[in-house]
Amino acid sequence: MKRNSKWYNNEIFPWVLPIVIIVLWQILGQYKIITSTLLPTPVEVVQAGIRLFNTGELQEHVLISTQRALIGFVIGGLVGFIFGLLNGTILFVEKMVDTTIQMVRTIPHLALIPLVVLWFGIDETAKIFLVAVGVMFPIYINTFNGIKNVDGKLIEMGSVYGLSRWKLFTNIILPGSLPAILVGIRYALGVMWISLIVAETIGADSGIGFMATSAREFMQMDIVVLTIVLYAILGKLSDFVAKVFERRLLKWNPAFNNK
Repeated sequence: MKRNSKWYNNEIFPWVLPIVIIVLWQILGQYKIITSTLLPTPVEVVQAGIRLFNTGELQEHVLISTQRALIGFVIGGLVGFIFGLLNGTILFVEKMVDTTIQMVRTIPHLALIPLVVLWFGIDETAKIFLVAVGVMFPIYINTFNGIKNVDGKLIEMGSVYGLSRWKLFTNIILPGSLPAILVGIRYALGVMWISLIVAETIGADSGIGFMATSAREFMQMDIVVLTIVLYAILGKLSDFVAKVFERRLLKWNPAFNNK
């Protein structure tokens, strides 16, 4: 169904509320209704960002955090996708593995921090491991359910037409499960940044989380708020990239091709 052309469907409208909040935040801070020690104004946060950018610290920490997030996402995403694929297509593997994965999935992955520190110490491996574990389960669940919910009549029709197992997978099963897989990826991207925030507060000496921890110790509230804004921007950017891929990969799907 095509979307109508009402005024709130333009590209600017979704940004109206964030802009209003920022303007209100600035006004409340400028007139000391909210003190800078409690919540710095947007202008003060931007000034802190410019200051750190000029010294090169901002770029360095953002790059390090992004590398950690992407490495953990790739590792966890591949593991989740492979398990979802195997469990969704091979009944024997599903019966043997899925119950165990579902049990492990219910354990909050951030509760593993004491074990992770014992296993890997506080170096890069620990941070990447936490991100990978957090990312793995959303992608696994959506891949598994996406494959299981593919219309069985389409698979049966493909078999009647003599498609091989590989062609059944590439032409019917994978395209049919792709919407669910991409939803899992978008959700996993959010979990990725949440996991990284916590991971970078564990003995880190670099990254956005390290910036936040150091700024908190010296009561530099403008930098603390800046780090929160950076995580929000990176999260929004990740979601935007995922939506671009979603639109490109699902052009054939009427539910997505008008987005």
